[in-house]
Amino acid sequence: MKSIKIIFCAVILLFININAQKSTYTILVSFDGFRWDYVNRGITPTLQKVIKEGVHALSLRPTFPSKTFPNHLSIVTGLHASHHGIISNSIYDPVYKEKYKLSNKDAVTEARWYQGEAFWETAERQGIKTASYFWPGSEVTLDYRRPSYYKEYEHDKKYEERIDGVIDWLKLPIEERPRFITLYFDLTDTYGHDFGPNSEETNWAISRLDSMANYLIEKINETSIKDSVNVIFVSDHGMTEVSEDRIINVKNLIKDYECRISDIGPFMTIEPKKNDIDKIYNIIKKKENHFKIYKKGEIPDYYFFNDHHLVSSLLLVADIGWSLTTRDNLGKYTTKGNHGYEKDHTDMHGIFIAKGPGFKNNYKTGTLWNIDIYSLLCKIYNIYPRTNIDGRLERIGFILK
Repeated sequence: MKSIKIIFCAVILLFININAQKSTYTILVSFDGFRWDYVNRGITPTLQKVIKEGVHALSLRPTFPSKTFPNHLSIVTGLHASHHGIISNSIYDPVYKEKYKLSNKDAVTEARWYQGEAFWETAERQGIKTASYFWPGSEVTLDYRRPSYYKEYEHDKKYEERIDGVIDWLKLPIEERPRFITLYFDLTDTYGHDFGPNSEETNWAISRLDSMANYLIEKINETSIKDSVNVIFVSDHGMTEVSEDRIINVKNLIKDYECRISDIGPFMTIEPKKNDIDKIYNIIKKKENHFKIYKKGEIPDYYFFNDHHLVSSLLLVADIGWSLTTRDNLGKYTTKGNHGYEKDHTDMHGIFIAKGPGFKNNYKTGTLWNIDIYSLLCKIYNIYPRTNIDGRLERIGFILK
């Protein structure tokens, strides 16, 4: 009799899981560089409406470095950058003698760089169709690691066309229809870099993305499944003001040493070409002002950045608003805003706003961690997450109904 009850319960749970998978839709929307406090400027009526109808976190903490590709991967893998492998927007692999950089399509589509399992991979393995209208890692060359449907990134693709493409997927026959979809917009990142986070131009970009949120919701409401769709608005990082008056030329400090230097700006990595790690470290340490220098293995634990083999021997992190460079005259190369600094500074924090049948109504919470979103998505679909993730459901699961 006991075994019959166990089998009965297992069948019921299986039915619940299958039903949840087939009746739930989630659109994960990234507003690149949309700082946590942009919604407080009185120019985002759509997002304010979503906040009242759903869940709003005070901010979304990124992983280090607070850069675009590392954090988009952290959101969908539940891993810190040093565990999913995309440790920066540009990476050098001394074994393969190859460089990963955003401008190289062959590099960003090479699957071996991506060592974490994205949510769409987890979902597809468990019978859930997925789609991506742009997201880092969604275009890799291995078909079994991609969503069922995906678009190759086009920076100039009209925003309305991106949303229309998502809605077209939601109108497919039910057996072909993706249950999980990603959607990406760059505007606040682009304008934040070019004009600074406190500029009128960036305010225009914020307003423009709010209008895209409105367009997306209106289009969802025109579908027959409008009551089954969750929408989650996130950003990968924030933005802070920078200037030519706050620049440190590290190259001048170590001009007598041969090194490979990467990632100028908010942080910098140095790999000596000879056994000069201690010498270079001591030279720079004596000049430490408005930045910190660390040896690999001694980087503070709160960075979560010691583990990966491609992390260089030396890491320099600038104070917020300061920039590290290898040039004497930055001039025209200087942007007005930047990101990549310590993840815990609130200027680097993004947004988390969500609404739909899976979320509580008019619920406000404190800062969430972006590495926990993968676990949240697995819970929404009642599927098994990877066991090696850094994210924790208990830090975020309470926002669900």
